[in-house]
Amino acid sequence: MKIATSAYPLDFHQTWADYAAKIETWVADAAGQGAELLLFPEYGAMELATLAGAETAADHEGCMVAVSERMEDANSLHSELAAKYKVHIVGASAPVYDPDFGPRPVNRAYVFTPTGATAHQDKQLMTRYEREAMDVIGGGPLHLFDTALGKIGILICYDSEFPLLGRALHDADLILVPSCTEAQAGYSRVRIGAMARALETQCVSAMASLVGKAEWCEHVDTNAGMGGVFGPPDTGFPPTGILAEGSMNTPGWAYAEVDPAAIARVRADGNVLGRTHWAEQDGRDTYVTAERLR
Repeated sequence: MKIATSAYPLDFHQTWADYAAKIETWVADAAGQGAELLLFPEYGAMELATLAGAETAADHEGCMVAVSERMEDANSLHSELAAKYKVHIVGASAPVYDPDFGPRPVNRAYVFTPTGATAHQDKQLMTRYEREAMDVIGGGPLHLFDTALGKIGILICYDSEFPLLGRALHDADLILVPSCTEAQAGYSRVRIGAMARALETQCVSAMASLVGKAEWCEHVDTNAGMGGVFGPPDTGFPPTGILAEGSMNTPGWAYAEVDPAAIARVRADGNVLGRTHWAEQDGRDTYVTAERLR
């Protein structure tokens, strides 16, 4: 299969037609390159707040409410495009006010298939900024999506930095990591997390990034990163583990060809078998006493 992972800039849209045209252009470009799976970044849906005007887009709470209120329309658009271009799409995540989780929003990414199936994945663990400035909360549990392209899990940004969340998706062929980071340090943390999950799960991970300035909304005013696709540096994969990367802070798609058979092969007969040997850590993941050496 061919994966397209984005370095996606936010725009201030005057009309819904402007937003819809932008999304279709991105989808058409990737599909035109033969991509079957398209990954958009974390909080890429924040540009929907601009449709409510500059004052709302600049308001800490109002911008999130405005985005949430537009998600039904955005989901319909993405579903139509997935069917039209015969691709799987993981749309840019958004703050969503879901009554099942109380008055505070969750950070949610939606999945769309060419056949019209839809699903979503909520972020599990919030960053300091999400906790302290946005008051976004963890939503529903992790899911493993069984698709025509294989088994897919999603770890939204910070979630990718936690190995137990990755381990919960140990049957995934692909772990997708939509991210939003304001500086290279944050981007590097998520990239390292995405690569580590590919290493220990012996699978492929793909990372998408928000890039550029969006000074009309403090929550996403500065963004840094690029797209990337990673695998275990082992049999059938590049020695660096890097299948593809874009250019830092340069908008566009990064593409990688992924052979599902290579994932099965490295899991069964790699030079190391970390996924198989994971359970051997049990009982060794502590120490008896702290030894003082002087």
